[in-house]
Amino acid sequence: MEFLVGLGSITLIDLILSGDNAVIIALASRNLPREQRKKAIIWGSVGAVALRILLTTVAAILLTIPYLQLAGGLALLCIAIALLAEKKDVVSCEQASTLTEAIKTILLADVIMSMDNVLAIAGASGGNIILLAVGLVMSIPLVVFGSGFVMKLMDRYPAIIYLGAAILGWTAAKMVVKDGFVKDALAPYALAIELLLTVGVLIVGHILKKKTYFGSN
Repeated sequence: MEFLVGLGSITLIDLILSGDNAVIIALASRNLPREQRKKAIIWGSVGAVALRILLTTVAAILLTIPYLQLAGGLALLCIAIALLAEKKDVVSCEQASTLTEAIKTILLADVIMSMDNVLAIAGASGGNIILLAVGLVMSIPLVVFGSGFVMKLMDRYPAIIYLGAAILGWTAAKMVVKDGFVKDALAPYALAIELLLTVGVLIVGHILKKKTYFGSN
């Protein structure tokens, strides 16, 4: 059951955080001839996935070190709040004129934009190598093919974003309370802290979302 819960969390995290990466791939290769466009998407995606596997593996190892898991959990809390507040970093992505330029653009943009996904999957796996591997495998088709579907789904059902933010908040809270430096001290209050931080993410994110909405009108 714990494995299935973790798998469900990673699936939703992938759905919500991978959409923008697919847009970058499409945009970077847009100006290429049709035949080269397909090559850019294939090789850019392969390279991006390889980099993501490397980064996620490194992140999972680093998160076993005291203080770093605590820092990673706090960073993921900020990511969860930003997801609700609709405050995303804008990555510049120029449309490439050659196959090599397109692949380089895709790789660079994916590394920059994948850090939230990498951290979230590493945290949600809880050090389980099988969960980590499954999460990475599932992220591949979502990055390559899933952007349009994911964005339409989130536009139609906004509750998905809140559910995703809650899962990110819960994952971040677990990372915080399980950090080797504070684990023993926080153990008696772990569940209360996890619930408090998760609810806090939803409240703060919702408030910032409203401010963003009214500030733009």
